[in-house]
Amino acid sequence: MEMMTGPEIAAAGLTDWRKLGQGIHARYVVGDFAAGARFVGAIAEAGTAFGHQPRVTLGDTFVDLKLISDDAVYVVDGVEHVVEYTTRKDLDLAQRITEIAAGQGVRADPAGITTIELALDTANGAKLAPMWAALLTGDTAAAGRGTISSDVRDATGRVPILWFQDTDEHETPRQRFHLDVWVAPEYAEQRIAAAVAAGGTVVDDSEAPSYVVIADPDGNKACVCTDSLGISR
Repeated sequence: MEMMTGPEIAAAGLTDWRKLGQGIHARYVVGDFAAGARFVGAIAEAGTAFGHQPRVTLGDTFVDLKLISDDAVYVVDGVEHVVEYTTRKDLDLAQRITEIAAGQGVRADPAGITTIELALDTANGAKLAPMWAALLTGDTAAAGRGTISSDVRDATGRVPILWFQDTDEHETPRQRFHLDVWVAPEYAEQRIAAAVAAGGTVVDDSEAPSYVVIADPDGNKACVCTDSLGISR
């Protein structure tokens, strides 16, 4: 199924949902665990009708949802690749879930949507990926799964995606790992401000709003990322 671009996802008008990374995410606030379970049950029935289900995290006061397809088609130089990404079926099910939430009086909380990716700077991503896949998931098959690169992606979502940021070979010690913190675009400045108020420093905002680099007082860096209405990695 054809993958959706950022502008196509935005045009769908999914008020409860935000695209973070490759999928679309929503957080809903519920009164208690039982209310959340009822909400998830209704979602499961809808997903069965659509032949597609979200990934769900159920807590005492929230339900986190992620929709992503494992049969998205990404065309590069005329060659089709099957990858994990947002497709039309995700958008259609998201709209139905929004309707279910409205019917049950369940409130969306876009400010609470967050997802984490691990990034490792290296000139040897393809070489390193199998070891990290085995370490993080127990199986080297996670290396390159659902992507045209060497990302480590656990099929069951137990651990964050690990992706390899291409760099030149270097000998000087430097920070190699960093976190990518994905948030809803309209809440990025709020998240950055909170980090700065807590002692962080903005060290690079030249690529905003796609990402802004934050450093802690010791100089360790992380990125606050948002979808910039284009094709993501």
